[in-house]
Amino acid sequence: MLEICRRPLERCFGVGNGGDELLWHMGLKPYASGDYSIAVVQANSSLEDQGQVFTSPSATYVGIYDGHGGPEASRFITNHLFPYLQKFSSEQGGLSVDVIKKAFDATEEEFLHLVRQSWPARPQIASVGSCCLVGAISDDVLYVANLGDSRAVLGRRGFDGQSSNGTVVAERLSTDHNVAVEEVRREVKDLHPDDSHIVVYTRGVWRIKGIIQVSRSIGDVYLKKPEFNRDLFQQCGIPIPLKRAVMTAEPSIIVRKLKQQDMFLIFASDGLWEHLSDKAAVEIVHKNPRTGIAKRLVRAAINEAAKKREMRYEDIKKIEKGVRRHFHDDITVVVIYLDRSEATLNGSRLKDPFDCTTVPMDIFSLNADEEDSSLHHPNN
Repeated sequence: MLEICRRPLERCFGVGNGGDELLWHMGLKPYASGDYSIAVVQANSSLEDQGQVFTSPSATYVGIYDGHGGPEASRFITNHLFPYLQKFSSEQGGLSVDVIKKAFDATEEEFLHLVRQSWPARPQIASVGSCCLVGAISDDVLYVANLGDSRAVLGRRGFDGQSSNGTVVAERLSTDHNVAVEEVRREVKDLHPDDSHIVVYTRGVWRIKGIIQVSRSIGDVYLKKPEFNRDLFQQCGIPIPLKRAVMTAEPSIIVRKLKQQDMFLIFASDGLWEHLSDKAAVEIVHKNPRTGIAKRLVRAAINEAAKKREMRYEDIKKIEKGVRRHFHDDITVVVIYLDRSEATLNGSRLKDPFDCTTVPMDIFSLNADEEDSSLHHPNN
C-alpha cells in the first residue's frame, strides 16, 4: 500500500513553479479530514529537503526531512519511515507513541546499516544526517514527533469568536533541538558534564563540538558512533575523536486531541522559520485562499530573505542552485487544513482513499531517476 510513498510524485494536479524554476508546489489536494497544500524551493546544489504526505481513511502522515551534509539521509527517510509507521501501527492495532518511537528507531538502525555497508567506499556518508519532523492524525488525535529544528505550528481560533473572521492564535507543537536555544544547550551540557567544550560558539552560532547546531537527527553517525569519527575528524582538522555519542535519534513527541477551534497545521523545515515567525506564518495562512497556500508561505520567506540583502524576490529567483544557498536554505512546507466535517470524514471527497504526495528529489531537473538505488527499502 505504501509503495506509492517510495516514488517521487510529479503527476499531481496543481503542480507548477510559478516562474521560479527552483520552486515546486501542489496547490491543493483533499484528504480524509480536509485539504492540504505542499511546496518546496531548492537552494542547495542537491536538494537536501524532502517532504511527503500519506493519506488514508484511517490515518494521515506528514513528513518534513531537512538533510545536511548531503541528500542521502533525507531521501532514505522518505523511503523508510512511513512504511515502518504503517507496519508497526498495523501490528499494534493503531497509532501510539510507542509505534512512532519504534518507527524512528527502525529508520535510524536501517540507515546505520547502510552506512556500515557503504563506509569503506564512501566514508563521507557517515557525516550525512537529517532532521525529521512527523505529524500523524488518526481518530481526531494528532501526534507530532520531532528530531532537529523543523517545526510544526497550529493555527487555532482565538477566544473572541468562532467565525473565520475571528482572531487566530499560533501554537508551536514541536521542540527545536538546536543549541541556539539556551535550554537545549543546557540539556547537552548536562549530558556531558566531563566535556567543557561540548558546545562552543563558533562562526557566529553555537555548535556541538564546533560542528553542528542540531542535537537530534537521523544519521550523523560520526557523531554517534566513535568508530566512524576518527578518520573524518582528522580530515576536517579536528584532532578530538569522540568517546561517546554527542547526538541522539530520540524524538520529542506530543499527543493532542484535536479541538473544534483547531483550524490548520503548518509543518516546515527551518528554512521557513529562519525568516517567518510562527505568528506571521499563521496569519498568512488564515488571511489567504487555500489553493497554493504552501507556495505563498515559501515565497513570503524568500521575500524576507531578499529584504535582508536589499534585494527583491525577482532577483533571488534568477540565482542558480548552489549559489542560492547563500541567500536562503532549502524550504519545504506542508499546510494541513483541519475541517473534520461529516462530508470529509466519511471519505466521500476522495477519489482514491490511499494516496501519497512526495516532493521531487531535484526541483531544477525534476529527475525522478536520480535516487541512489542503495537508498531503497530492502523489500523493493
